[in-house]
Amino acid sequence: MTLTIGVDVGGTKVAGGVVDDTGTVLVQTRRDTPADDVGKTRDVIIELVGELAAGRTIEAVGIGAAGWIDATRSTVLFAPNLAWRDEPLREYVSAAVGLPVIVENDANVAAWAEFRYGAARDADDSMIMFTIGTGVGGGIVLGGELMRGAHGVAAELGHMLAVPDGHQCGCGRLGCIEQYASGSALVRFARAGARQEPNRASALLELAGGEAEAITGHMVTAAAQGGDPVSAEAFAQIGRWLGTSLADMAQILDPQTLVVGGGVVEAGDLLLGPTRRSYLDALAQRGRLPVAEVLPAELGNSAGVIGAADLARRI
Repeated sequence: MTLTIGVDVGGTKVAGGVVDDTGTVLVQTRRDTPADDVGKTRDVIIELVGELAAGRTIEAVGIGAAGWIDATRSTVLFAPNLAWRDEPLREYVSAAVGLPVIVENDANVAAWAEFRYGAARDADDSMIMFTIGTGVGGGIVLGGELMRGAHGVAAELGHMLAVPDGHQCGCGRLGCIEQYASGSALVRFARAGARQEPNRASALLELAGGEAEAITGHMVTAAAQGGDPVSAEAFAQIGRWLGTSLADMAQILDPQTLVVGGGVVEAGDLLLGPTRRSYLDALAQRGRLPVAEVLPAELGNSAGVIGAADLARRI
């Protein structure tokens, strides 16, 4: 049995774990991310790896980072929620811990984990995963390998065009699917519905202290689970947009499996129900052909650690 370490670096926390070759996390730990300090973030990763490696034979380290990673899987080109700019992370960490290191985008490592050990483990060729959180991320596996593109920054699925001249996206473009199928979009739809039809959003507004602008994603989920109509409709709206994007990817790449992950998927059928209906409606003319099933991710918050560790095993 070989052991590798997976590290998942986000804007608020650094999580790490020792993972065996069955995808089982044997031990794990976490630290807060000093996101505005490059050196301190690097030191936290090195400290965490050292703690996890102590007394164990570790083969390699995989790091999933919330940013754009170069084609050689060594440099963080840019990280929107961290101070990294052209950061040679692999070189620094490998020199400090004395182990081979690989660096990969956080959505890619989560997608790889689901392909290998999670919702798509029965697929042997291809999978597309949409990660629905504050924004929309993604990962694509084709021919049993992560699709990374010529420059290492492929599969930015959240930035496909959904609505020409639509809502402004953080990437600078107008109308990205991230603005219509993300957790942020869910909140925007719910707030708009509460302002327009407060009588139908009474449960949601009660949670928000009567203020539409105080509505959060957790409130929308709780209210929808309790039957609040406006909250349920907000989920239906992002589900419709997500379903059409899944259909687009099915038309283009014909994957074995489609996976939906991220925090918003914890709402279960509130999101997946309208997503699947929209997906199948958009593929109506392919009714005589097989199409990928839409499945919820299974590995939750452990996906980043598991995926990074498994990719490290393949160095």
